[in-house]
Amino acid sequence: MGELKSSFRLESDIFADTFTVGSDGLPEFKAYLPGEWVEGERGKIDDRTPIDESVLAKVNVLSERQALKGLETLYAKGRWEARNTPGERRLIILEKAAELLARYIDELTEALVYDAGKTYEMARGEVKASIDRLEKAMLDLRRFSGDYIPGDWDSHTIETEGLIRREPYGVVACIMPFNYPLYDTVMKVVASFIAGNAVVLKPSLLDPIPPILFTRILLEAGLPRNAIMLALMDGPDFGRILPDRRIGAVLLTGSSETGRRVLATAGIKSYLLELGGGDPAIVLRDADLNEAAENIVKGIISYSGQRCDAIKIVLAERPIYDELKRLLIEELKKQARVGDPRDKNNTVGPLIARKPVDEMEYAIKDAIEKGGKVLYGGRRLGPTYIEPTLIEISRDRVKELYAFQKEVFAPLALLVEVESLDEAIDIANSRPYGLDAAIFSKNIEWIRRAARYLEVGAVYVNMFPRHGIGYYPYGGRKDSGIGVEGIGYSIEHVSAYKSIIFNYKGARVWEYTI
Repeated sequence: MGELKSSFRLESDIFADTFTVGSDGLPEFKAYLPGEWVEGERGKIDDRTPIDESVLAKVNVLSERQALKGLETLYAKGRWEARNTPGERRLIILEKAAELLARYIDELTEALVYDAGKTYEMARGEVKASIDRLEKAMLDLRRFSGDYIPGDWDSHTIETEGLIRREPYGVVACIMPFNYPLYDTVMKVVASFIAGNAVVLKPSLLDPIPPILFTRILLEAGLPRNAIMLALMDGPDFGRILPDRRIGAVLLTGSSETGRRVLATAGIKSYLLELGGGDPAIVLRDADLNEAAENIVKGIISYSGQRCDAIKIVLAERPIYDELKRLLIEELKKQARVGDPRDKNNTVGPLIARKPVDEMEYAIKDAIEKGGKVLYGGRRLGPTYIEPTLIEISRDRVKELYAFQKEVFAPLALLVEVESLDEAIDIANSRPYGLDAAIFSKNIEWIRRAARYLEVGAVYVNMFPRHGIGYYPYGGRKDSGIGVEGIGYSIEHVSAYKSIIFNYKGARVWEYTI
């Protein structure tokens, strides 16, 4: 793939206190404890770009002791600073953060290209989506309200009334994945802070630079300095922090395996878990096949298949199967250009590291051994690069495949011929995941039947699944998670109901006829 022609550099003064420059000329990024940028007691790790695995930067890693000290300040001071910031002021802070993201869009885009291996188009799109999410924070408030309950509808509550309000849990732990390091951080911060919570941000150490830069932007925008902690930590160390009772809610986007570990150890809290996925696409006999093929391939290759809502299995009815297969191969040849993401002619960059490429190779080998046929792709092109791959497999063997039973976080999809919609639904529902599904058809009755019986959190009709900024809510079933994420919905998981009942007995506020 060639060597890097240029290195990642931050020029703007706003980011100056987030790093120092080492003797090798590389930036050494700091963590943030409430009130200060700090070096990590765990030392520094190499942050390697997936483009060619060269060292991009050094990153300070916090110790468990440092994290607990930060949590103490966050709980004692930060949660009250967040809660006592008037709601209108919270909105102004988030709007200011949006303005700053727009001002520094080029540097955030570069960070996503180098650190996450995204193409420039996808990286810039992530920054713009982050700006959009911040600007729409006001919409979250449509579900952040309470109720008034009169007491005269029950004999035990005559002459009383109740106010039912929502209030913040206090401290929310936000655990982000590598695939949308900026946007996912923004999404979790907006929902948590708009409700009045302080936040602990735990980014992936595979690409931590975008969350570091966004933390600095939040502070510049006016977020209370004691109300945020950037926990640059490895998973096991942070896992030992989560059971702390001072953490009231956990927002996690990650694998199903990570979700299980968190649930097993973190204790009784509020959870919003967006976990494993990989979606089915059902193509029925009346579908516009050109539209279906174009959308499905986009759903397979977008960010090299490293999306929880990526299409992983295509279920096509027999009358249109051969034609759809031909069109899918044509679209893959047309859309999938694999290579260095800095080359704007390329549409598919590297995977985040070698391990997921190894797993995809294993899944391909497993499928071939069980009767699968590679229709397109399958070749490894470098340590972190691999061709998007489409594998044809019979419906009587598909459930045996590793790629069916597991979420292979890479551009790999299975193609299966089915006899009917009901058979497609049965196969789709047999996977352990239930995040989204797509259906391509013009028949509203078939579409409605699929929407009713598919065991997923969202059904996309004549388009590939894409969560976008969460304008439409989404949430997983089965191994795909707990709770509903999106504008106005995530906020329900970071705020608690509180009932306040007033007794007016004998005060003659009401004079009932009994």
